[in-house]
Amino acid sequence: MFGLRTCSWARRCLLGAAGRRQSAFPLVSSSNMSSDSHWLPPEDRDQVLMQLRATGWMEVEDRDAIFKELHFKTFNQAFGFMSRVALQAEKMNHHPEWFNVYNKVQVTLTTHDCGGLSKRDVKMAKFIDKVAGSM
Repeated sequence: MFGLRTCSWARRCLLGAAGRRQSAFPLVSSSNMSSDSHWLPPEDRDQVLMQLRATGWMEVEDRDAIFKELHFKTFNQAFGFMSRVALQAEKMNHHPEWFNVYNKVQVTLTTHDCGGLSKRDVKMAKFIDKVAGSM
């Protein structure tokens, strides 16, 4: 219950009067971003999203992000999964938004630097699928 209240509070804080998302993160100039943190080009985007949808990822409504819910046998497996992803996220300097209750982990990926989906998100999604498949 606390997580839901916190989530809805955060959503209200990030939405302006017109209901459009306002970024809580400062934009970084493109000269400071790696090539992985640029938006996906339209010609790559459709193909990549089709591949990710085939593995259970969904586009997030009202946001340029992808989402996946993963289920494990136990909390220990879910926590182990999150630990492995956290180590990779630290190496990539690209951290997921996630939520965990017992054996369920919900993951949202987007690149705050560019305000949307990037190659980094695709790499992280593929890593997440690989780790989840090995557990």
